[in-house]
Amino acid sequence: MEKFVAGLALGAALGALWVANSTKTRSLVKKGQEEFKEKLDAYIDEKLAAMGGMEGGEKPEEKKTSAKKG
Repeated sequence: MEKFVAGLALGAALGALWVANSTKTRSLVKKGQEEFKEKLDAYIDEKLAAMGGMEGGEKPEEKKTSAKKG
């Protein structure tokens, strides 16, 4: 068990160093994080709309723009 934990820690440290020293890998990590955030926001908006948190199932962007117009 100790070898597993040591290997896990060493792998995490080497992975972090690899990402820090590689701009290509760093950009891939950032892209993945942004995609995850977008999907999570969409999921949360969908759940709020399903719970009745939004009027008429509007997306927050649509609600903001319609409020500005009218």
